[in-house]
Amino acid sequence: MDVRLWKLDFGRLSYRFKFFTSIQLQYSESDIPSPTSTFHFLTFDPMIKEDRIDLNKRFIQAFKLLEDRGAIVKNDRGGKGVGDVADRVLGNKAYGHIIRAFLNPESKRVIDYGQASSFCRAFDINEAWLLHGIGNPFGFDAPGDALAGERMSSSGGGNILFTNVRAFAGATLGAESSEDNTFFSIPGVAGTGLVAFQIDGNSMDPVIRNQDIVVCKSIENLNEVRDNEIYAVRSNGNVWVKYVQKIMNNRGRTVRLKMISANYFDNDPFEEEVNETTRLYKVVRKISNV
Repeated sequence: MDVRLWKLDFGRLSYRFKFFTSIQLQYSESDIPSPTSTFHFLTFDPMIKEDRIDLNKRFIQAFKLLEDRGAIVKNDRGGKGVGDVADRVLGNKAYGHIIRAFLNPESKRVIDYGQASSFCRAFDINEAWLLHGIGNPFGFDAPGDALAGERMSSSGGGNILFTNVRAFAGATLGAESSEDNTFFSIPGVAGTGLVAFQIDGNSMDPVIRNQDIVVCKSIENLNEVRDNEIYAVRSNGNVWVKYVQKIMNNRGRTVRLKMISANYFDNDPFEEEVNETTRLYKVVRKISNV
């Protein structure tokens, strides 16, 4: 807000604010708020970032899905209307017009991350999907499970190197003598460059649970990495299994990786710089109840 003029009249207090849009507003003495008044400002940034625009698009998609399911009925007065959505998301039924603005692609008003989180909790929407585009609106896309009833086989060798997280984090993975390496195979997983290890932790729960084994395929080039899929990331002696998003510089080169947990309530997203030690492995299978 660009304040151009302040004027005080002794007979009557008057505040005049001259905006850059040449709009003038006047407030009389009775309109002056007390020092204890609570202010609620709804602002619009003309330079809305692309991530907020994408967030709002997903909000519109989720809203329509909830309409299809009958969870929201726009003109309903029995607890499912837009005013009721506003009450649960914005804290006031009178803000239904704001929800309608979010739903209007021509509007300059878009939902923010805090409001989107409230929407997820109110209507059981997958928060990772709405906030970050991970998974789907009502759940997650998980790597394929090894077929039930079929066993891992290590007789006669195999094409999958089984290791542990500590060895996987090291730079000498697979460099030991062949006598020290353990290989196995599972139906439907062919090819080379495959490695498996056991998960220690619950950051990817419920998609991948603690003590599950993940089978990963090495990625030769960062250009092969697809956003919002699950990878094992090895860098600087650390290993993470996360949903991954590439962050590029203005030359189109991937310089950082944003890593997002499925268990987003307990684990915040974080970024890791790409360097000469960074290696990625696409998670292609998980093996549970071993």
